[in-house]
Amino acid sequence: QVQLVESGGGLVQAGGSLGLSCAASGSIFSFNAMGWYRQAPGKQREVVATIASGGSTYYVDSAKGRFTISRDNAKNTVYLQMNSLKPEDTAVYYCNARAGLFQYWGQGTQVTVSS
Repeated sequence: QVQLVESGGGLVQAGGSLGLSCAASGSIFSFNAMGWYRQAPGKQREVVATIASGGSTYYVDSAKGRFTISRDNAKNTVYLQMNSLKPEDTAVYYCNARAGLFQYWGQGTQVTVSS
């Protein structure tokens, strides 16, 4: 059973930075891609950034230039560094991993950006 455990959320002022971590219970080499999604109150869950097993990355337009996704295969961990945070980044952030037809989710971590 794959488990994804997020950490690093919290409260930060606008313009500040936060780093999120997602530790997988197994080797992340088995995943085609990993990523971060977020869900704000009253809104649908949306993709924020993804990183494929080959290292290629994708960012939603609102995250480009501010967020960086990375992975440490030796630690089976994926990171999301968030800079220049805005109040509209406030959401629960979820780690996601895809392996073939299967996908897995972490429990989520709250990020709150105050104005």
